[in-house]
Amino acid sequence: MAIDILQIVSLGLIATFLVALLKEQKSNLAFLLTVFVGCTIFLLLVDQISEILLMLREMAEGAHIQMVYLETMLKIIGIAYIAEFAAQISKDAGQGAIAAKIELGGKIVILALAVPILTAIIEAVVSLIPTAR
Repeated sequence: MAIDILQIVSLGLIATFLVALLKEQKSNLAFLLTVFVGCTIFLLLVDQISEILLMLREMAEGAHIQMVYLETMLKIIGIAYIAEFAAQISKDAGQGAIAAKIELGGKIVILALAVPILTAIIEAVVSLIPTAR
């Protein structure tokens, strides 16, 4: 089942309207609705995400790219999305300081995962530079 952008936008706009109505009277319920709709949209996209991952894996195999690099890149992308999602939920709850810490944590984990790839790139570039004799 392919999810259409109009379905996502409709769900998001309806939820936004309901949250705006609920926020004054039942702020806890409004927050829970926000989290629920965010998770629902993510779950609606899981099939498309897995199709994209399969296509990327096939392209990497066709280009003879080592799978460790593709897997690392996908982990980095996943961490970025998860950290952004969690930070947005924290911001919606009025916790900007916690959101900033989540974003910082995501960036540090991404940097740690990227070090082996950066090392391989530097080694490849250095191997291409002729040595002085």
